[in-house]
Amino acid sequence: MPAPVSEPATHYLYFIFRLPVRVRHLTSSSCFRMKAYLVRILTEALAKITDQPVQADIIIEKPRSADHGDAATNLAMTLTKKLGMPPRKIAEALKAALPLDDGYLSAVEIAGPGFINFRFSEKWLYGQLSEILETGAGYGKTTENAGKKMQIEFVSANPTGPLTVGHGRNAVLGDTIARLLEWTGAAVDREYYFNNAGRQMRVLGESVRARYLQELGQPAELPEDGYQGGYITDIAKTLIDAHEESLLGCPPNDPVFKNAAEHAIFADIRKTLERMNIRMDSFFNEHTLYEDGSIDRVVSRLRELDLAYDADGAVWFRTTKFGKEKDTVLVKSTGEPTYRLPDIAYHINKLDRGYDTCIDIFGADHIATYPDVVSAVEALGYDSKRIDVQVYQFVTIVKEGIPFKMSTRKANFVTLDELMDMVGSDVTRFFFLMRTPGTHLEFDIAEATQQGEKNPVFYLQYAHARIHSILSKATEEYDLSAEADLGLLTHPAETTLIKDLLQFPDMVAQAAHHREPHRLINYLNEVAASFHRFYHDCRIMGEAPELAVARVALLRAVVTVLNNGLTILGIQAPERM
Repeated sequence: MPAPVSEPATHYLYFIFRLPVRVRHLTSSSCFRMKAYLVRILTEALAKITDQPVQADIIIEKPRSADHGDAATNLAMTLTKKLGMPPRKIAEALKAALPLDDGYLSAVEIAGPGFINFRFSEKWLYGQLSEILETGAGYGKTTENAGKKMQIEFVSANPTGPLTVGHGRNAVLGDTIARLLEWTGAAVDREYYFNNAGRQMRVLGESVRARYLQELGQPAELPEDGYQGGYITDIAKTLIDAHEESLLGCPPNDPVFKNAAEHAIFADIRKTLERMNIRMDSFFNEHTLYEDGSIDRVVSRLRELDLAYDADGAVWFRTTKFGKEKDTVLVKSTGEPTYRLPDIAYHINKLDRGYDTCIDIFGADHIATYPDVVSAVEALGYDSKRIDVQVYQFVTIVKEGIPFKMSTRKANFVTLDELMDMVGSDVTRFFFLMRTPGTHLEFDIAEATQQGEKNPVFYLQYAHARIHSILSKATEEYDLSAEADLGLLTHPAETTLIKDLLQFPDMVAQAAHHREPHRLINYLNEVAASFHRFYHDCRIMGEAPELAVARVALLRAVVTVLNNGLTILGIQAPERM
């Protein structure tokens, strides 16, 4: 029996089939391959019952109740006006045109006003379970983005201090989206964009110089708005170790102080990212956009298009042409560009590098300003649809609902390292991911430090470790080299667990498409809950060898899905806890 077709890479768009039907199908929570198969046979059935092209949305959903089957569609109800028929009659016609002898479905039922419910055949379920076991660490990988070159820019904190909790959600969200995209076939580059020039870096260098002088017993004051964290003193001490008193005569603007600070802070940032299981492929310095003339070319081209003009000593961008109430300053009267200008040049640079999609992970403070950059890029002749901006809300540290003040060793902020010291890197990553990016996140220290089921990270990791413990005991009692007869897995808890496991590839694809890692977390929680119900209802130890071997195979599939899911999230999957 041939395998069901894989879901097309562009399944969120309209498709024109050679059949007299035009169909767009949307994803929802159901098995990935089965969903594609259902869309295909419904498309063919629709072509059979109509004598003219029909545009329709084929939405496949997982019913809330198992009594309604394994998958359902409301297609008949969406076609009522177009076909001029009652939905139930349309549903009956579609059902009659469906191939019901191919072995994938055990039943097709019509419910209510015209829902079409599908029940998967046990033979198909067992075949897909075997695929999980055979594919192993690669199960869940799909091809939606195969051949696509993508870049994701995130973190992008300037080298003026250690990464703080404020940078944490950005860092983990960007890295996990990159992992999801890689699992859907994309080649992804992770880039860190920074600026090591300008006033803030000058003040940083002067702050280090002041601490250097103070450590040597010389009178010195921090500059106005200088950096006061303990890390500045640490950098000054390294300069003393390397240069002793030879820098005493250096002027405040000597680059030796700024360069030492930048080097030390970037080293600290890299260590923090590595601790969070994050790696960067490249670091892009904003200053290069000035050096290679990119900034000047952007302004010149906007002037040619009559989109930039001079007024009040500044250079303005005609954002009123793009729907804004007021024009926007590109270059201040002081000659200093606003951040929009280098951002425009940077995005052009990225698109010129040939990326199919450039993803930006921005905080909510960018929500009103990034459209200016996108508008300029479009006006300059580039396809702005290749720019994908993901905006996340900020994080509040709380303990049992009350704002929580942690001790701060380095300055008036909480560093990511301090947070990880308290709750661990796995918990830190998980908590930053477990809510929709567009909602405010309260990071509850009390919940994060628990070692029980109320800690959502512990719940998933414990399920993974518990299964390994069960498998270890089963190895001692049974000969697991025998081929498993998966047809013995007929208990409702077993078939429910199998169906949950088969949703994994689709969940990965959905989370990648929507740039929402929390979808995967929610799914893994459902798998863990299904496992616990299965283990409560279905014994392994003490059962007949054939049934025990089959259930062990099922547990190995659960381990595969949990391990692969946690890998995508960048979180450890421990075998013991």
